[in-house]
Amino acid sequence: MGLEFPNPVGVAPGLDKNGDYFEALGDLGFGFVEIGTITPRPQPGNPKPRVFRLTGAQAMINRLGFNNKGVDHLVRRVKRHRFRGVLGINIGKNFDTPIERAADDYLLCLEKVYAYADYVTVNISSPNTENLRDLQGEDQLNQLLDKLSRRRSELADEHDRRVPMALKVAPDLDHESIRSIAQVVSHHRMDAVIATNTTIGRAGVEGMKYADEAGGLSGAPLKPIADKVLADLRTLLPSDIALIGVGGITTGQDAVDKLALGADLVQFYTGMVYRGPELVTECLQAIANHGAA
Repeated sequence: MGLEFPNPVGVAPGLDKNGDYFEALGDLGFGFVEIGTITPRPQPGNPKPRVFRLTGAQAMINRLGFNNKGVDHLVRRVKRHRFRGVLGINIGKNFDTPIERAADDYLLCLEKVYAYADYVTVNISSPNTENLRDLQGEDQLNQLLDKLSRRRSELADEHDRRVPMALKVAPDLDHESIRSIAQVVSHHRMDAVIATNTTIGRAGVEGMKYADEAGGLSGAPLKPIADKVLADLRTLLPSDIALIGVGGITTGQDAVDKLALGADLVQFYTGMVYRGPELVTECLQAIANHGAA
């Protein structure tokens, strides 16, 4: 992405939606922190309860629904940050913005965060905002990325700085869908793809308490599905488009596995819930040992 990362282990978005404590997360040893998902206007998200732990599977189900304080709050926070790592900002659309006008929300967020982000992630893959995943379809994705790419070029001229853009995709994609996404991403010169968001599937948690709750499943059971999408994307994308591997990292070996499948960087969130900050150190050590081997 044209960026220098202190190390390849990052925080996935959702842990700090509003940019309220990303400096503290950086102090835990992460090389990069991605904040958000942020929307143009503040919104409360879905009714509670909306987060469920499936402890026997080291998993979670969430249907948060992009609860956040709005892009203006996040910008006020990041304007004065002292974080020395790489800062990604993840952008989305408000729940009540019609899907045919989704690009307006993404454009507004891009314009507001551009000056303060090291990279910007376009989140079209949360299962908790109605119809959002429709934007992964070839025609809609092509239209969205065309508008964002054109505006990014204008902003790069205005700020004398080109900010990389990443696309975050779902794990619930067949091979043809992955192929079409890869083609659109390549055509519009996106800098990275993040694989993946949470899954609407329930493989690995069948019969467990809360398994039938609506929302996206994350944690250990997500890993084989996310890894498959990651591996497919690496074979379909040109080598200069970075891949960030997310989904199911609960051990250092999990992080190494994603790098072996073609990821350039890794992120986790649910792993922090179950393992705490020691997982950061464990992943960094495992990656270092793998490199030495």
